[in-house]
Amino acid sequence: MAIYEKINERKAPSGTKGVMHWVRDNLLSTPLNVALTALGIAILFWIIPPFIKWAYVDANFIGETREDCSSGGACWVFIRMKLDMFMYGFYPSIERWRVNTVYVLFFALIAAFKYLKSSVLKIIFAHIYFIAGFILVHGGYLGLELVPTDKWGGLMLTILVAAVGIVCAFPLGVILALGRQSHLPIIKSISVTYIEFIRGVPLITILFMSSIILPLFFPEGMTFDKLLRALIGIAMFEAAYIAENIRGGLQSIPKGQYEAGDAIGLSYWQKMFLVILPQALKVAIPNLVGVSIALFQDTTLVLIIGLFDLLAMVRLSAADSYWLGYETEGYVFVTFIFWAFCYSMSSFSQRLEKRFNTNLR
Repeated sequence: MAIYEKINERKAPSGTKGVMHWVRDNLLSTPLNVALTALGIAILFWIIPPFIKWAYVDANFIGETREDCSSGGACWVFIRMKLDMFMYGFYPSIERWRVNTVYVLFFALIAAFKYLKSSVLKIIFAHIYFIAGFILVHGGYLGLELVPTDKWGGLMLTILVAAVGIVCAFPLGVILALGRQSHLPIIKSISVTYIEFIRGVPLITILFMSSIILPLFFPEGMTFDKLLRALIGIAMFEAAYIAENIRGGLQSIPKGQYEAGDAIGLSYWQKMFLVILPQALKVAIPNLVGVSIALFQDTTLVLIIGLFDLLAMVRLSAADSYWLGYETEGYVFVTFIFWAFCYSMSSFSQRLEKRFNTNLR
């Protein structure tokens, strides 16, 4: 027992000794590592102190006009005065309570999921939330004023595009992944052609096609909402990447799992949804979250088809003649917003991995 404890102590030093061991083994183990560590520290000292001085020490937080930004540091007054545009775009100010209600309902839904044990109830509540959210934001029902999609913008549009793209692309991606694994030549050929074609073109091309080329195929006089066209294009684009990630998870499942499903008499769909897919999705969690993070970042491309997301609203606000010269503050603000969302998604994926980790060690 004493020998075992000494071995564990040597393998996993704790406290100050543990930190020193880690620094020595990872940062100072070779002359090259020493040089790279010194270079990294020098770069940090070159970047961080000036940024802190600009963003905090000399920054202006109080005021309502650009004349209040006279200290030479960051003008966070610009962010505060334009915050409503960054959050809601051109959404009518008197109706913004509807967007806030959707945010509150989302957190209530997440809290409810912790107490709901039935998957069926979770699906039902999720569908109710999406329907209620659409009615609240769009309006035109239950006495709510209609707010056209060209008034939507800012962070609410960024979240909407990313959420709808991920939610709608996931089931299509599962179908495409199963189709690519199918033994039926027609289904497999269609799935492979779709996936390889979509993955062979950038998202910006898909957005152009959905916004400019797609309406050319509509009958004369028929209109199609621009935001809806963009959402369809993004969902189709995202589905191809999700399909490839799920296919990778399917290929990692041992052949014995398929044979076990056949041995107990399960049909193809029962075998897939009860035995194979749960294991494949568990394996594919990191890649699926990576694709979702990439989509959230790519939502900034909707600017090219005339939709004003968070980054586009910052650019538009910085072009205001009264606030010229303060676009840097806007870009820093957007950077932290995107970092917060992407970091939250990454942390959530790590919790999912630990929760569904069934490997015995």
